[in-house]
Amino acid sequence: MFKKTTLALAVLGLLGTSAAQAALVYDQDGTTLDIYGRIAMGFEGGGAKNGVDNGEEFRNFGSRLRFTAGHQINSDLRGIARVEWRFSGDERSQPGFNEVRNSYLGLESQQYGTFLAGNYDSFYDKHVMTPFDVYIERGYEFAGGGLQARGDSLGYISPNMDGFQAVFSAKHFSERGLAEADQTSQGSVVATQGGVVYSTGPARLALGYVEDTVRGGGNGETRFGATAAFDINDAFAARLGYETRSDSDRFGGGFDKIGVGATYAIDAWRFYLDYYNIDLDNADNDRDAWAAAAHYKLTNNFDVFVELNDANRDAVNDFEDDVYYAVGARYHF
Repeated sequence: MFKKTTLALAVLGLLGTSAAQAALVYDQDGTTLDIYGRIAMGFEGGGAKNGVDNGEEFRNFGSRLRFTAGHQINSDLRGIARVEWRFSGDERSQPGFNEVRNSYLGLESQQYGTFLAGNYDSFYDKHVMTPFDVYIERGYEFAGGGLQARGDSLGYISPNMDGFQAVFSAKHFSERGLAEADQTSQGSVVATQGGVVYSTGPARLALGYVEDTVRGGGNGETRFGATAAFDINDAFAARLGYETRSDSDRFGGGFDKIGVGATYAIDAWRFYLDYYNIDLDNADNDRDAWAAAAHYKLTNNFDVFVELNDANRDAVNDFEDDVYYAVGARYHF
């Protein structure tokens, strides 16, 4: 049964499970090693136009390979490590693996929480805005896994305390070893982010922030966000989100984003529908975007998907785009 797990998805943090359970390949004397991977391919079309071809293309949709290790130090403390690579599943590529997506070390304690060091996804994205991050390719307008994250970071995830959980992370942008001509005007920068999550019964509430530094692709202002997710019944769930960042003369400008969405799941089907209103400070008009998807689980390891997205970017500038569509399949191993 492919039961609705929107609330479960919302509470899946950085160390959460994947769409299919990883394979335990070693477990001896308190030491474990898991392997997880997926191959995902399909067709996409539409989207950005603006004088370029946006016809169909056969492509890769996030194929990856992951190793997760752990060792039980004592009854409460466990050492953990993870490395994950992306690879192109649709064509021959040199090299075969084209990106190290995650690579980190950590200590996990039921009493004191989890400490991480290295290259991991944005805590703000994974713990605060995650109820909206349901699409395989496009349609998610909040945050993003790489937001002021993925590299040179230290993080902390608190234990769950009567439904409350807090997260905090700091990423260091260093200029050590750079010649004066190669240094940036921002210099060495630390970008922090954090959030608080409260879950009770069918409801989940989250609030967080990110220092959106210019070194990390932001505009130098702080980004704030909040989400609420509700399980209305066994099949239907709803979500509400808000994200804002003040304006500046740096990259990206400011914005206010409001999102509403729903998930309906029945048997092996899961359906998603989301709408966003995006008010950009440096544009005359708001942008109204929507996304929809149908995912079908053939087996525990094999799923197929159809997704649609209209980003409506032509509403705010001289930009041409069509409705984006993607159809494909994923095999998890």
